[in-house]
Amino acid sequence: MYKIAYLSIFAVLLFTACSKDEPITPDNEIPVVKAEASYTVLKEIDITYADGLAHDESSTSSFTTPLKLDIYSPDNNSENRPVFMWIHGGGFTGGIKHNPEIVKIANYYASRGWVFISIDYRTTEELGNTQGMNEEEVLSYYRGIAPNRWIDSLLNNAQTSGNFKKGIAMYMAQRDSKAALRWIVANSNTYNINTDFITVGGNSAGSASTIALGISNQEDFRDEIPISVDYTLSTTNLNENYSVRSMVYFWGSNAKLDLYEMVYDLEQYDRYDSNDPELFMGHGQAPDLQTPYEEALELQGIYDSLGIYNKLVTLLLPNGDPAGHGAWDAIVDGKGLSELTFDFLTERQNLIVE
Repeated sequence: MYKIAYLSIFAVLLFTACSKDEPITPDNEIPVVKAEASYTVLKEIDITYADGLAHDESSTSSFTTPLKLDIYSPDNNSENRPVFMWIHGGGFTGGIKHNPEIVKIANYYASRGWVFISIDYRTTEELGNTQGMNEEEVLSYYRGIAPNRWIDSLLNNAQTSGNFKKGIAMYMAQRDSKAALRWIVANSNTYNINTDFITVGGNSAGSASTIALGISNQEDFRDEIPISVDYTLSTTNLNENYSVRSMVYFWGSNAKLDLYEMVYDLEQYDRYDSNDPELFMGHGQAPDLQTPYEEALELQGIYDSLGIYNKLVTLLLPNGDPAGHGAWDAIVDGKGLSELTFDFLTERQNLIVE
C-alpha cells in the first residue's frame, strides 16, 4: 500500500526576509490595546466550533466528533477588539489546545485587550486502524475525511502507515482550522471582534497549518468534499469568509504546502502571492533540529520578490545558547516570545497602544 521512498513532502522549510513596505491601516476603526496587563481574563473552555468525521480503533464507519476551542477575553467594555487564533503543535499525531505555554501566551494577550482563541483539531488519533485493508477499502474508510485525490496520492507516495496517516491528518487539521476561523467571523459580534485585525499563530505542526491558512484560497480545504459526503461540513459556517492580517510562526515547517503541491501537481510555492499575510517567525539554531534553521533562507527570495513583510527572529535560550524545538522560554534582546510578537503585531497592524 505504501509505495516509493520517503518523499520531501515532510521536509521542513522556513522563512525569512527583510522589511519592505510600511504597515497598512485597515478602513475600520483601529483597536486599542494595552502595553501592560490591564484586564482580568475571562475564559470559556470547550466551545464547539464545528463537527468533523472521525474513527476510533474499533470503528468500521466514521462518526461525528465535536471540534472545540477555548476563548480568552479581556474583561473590558471595548467593542473593537483584535483577535489572535492559535493552532497547537504535536506533529499532527496529538497535542492539546490548553498546553500550559499556550495558556500563558493566551493570558498575556487577553490581559492586554485581544480576544485569544486556542483551537483543537483532528489528528491521527481520530483516524482509526486501516491495518490489512487494501487501497479500495482505505478509500472507503476515509470517505468524507479527506478527498479521494489526497488519499490516492498518499497511498502512492507515503513510505509508512505513520506518514500516510500524518498526511491525512494534515488535510483534517487544515479543514478544521479554517472552520474555526469562519466560526470566529460568524461570532465576531458576540465577542466584539474587529475582523480586520485577525492574527493566526501556531507552534510546530500548528505553524504548518498557520502558513497554509494564510496562503491558501478560501475554497481550499473546504470545497474538495461535498456535503453529501461529509455532512459535518454543514456545521462549519460555510457562508463566512475571513482575511488573515498577520501570522505568527514558532519553529514550524512548510511541509503541508509541499504535500498540497504534490497532491494537486502544483509548481513549488505556487500558492504564494503578494496579498499573503505578513509573517513573524521565531526559530532556533540548535544542532540537529528536526526543523533546520538553514532552510529558512530558501524562502527568503520568495518573500522578497513578492514584497511580503516578514521577520525572522533567531531564538536563544536564557543562558545564551542556541534554542531548539519548542523553545517557549527563548529570550532575544531581553524579550520573550510574547513580547517579541506583541511588538510585531502592534507595529505592523498599527494598533493603538496605551
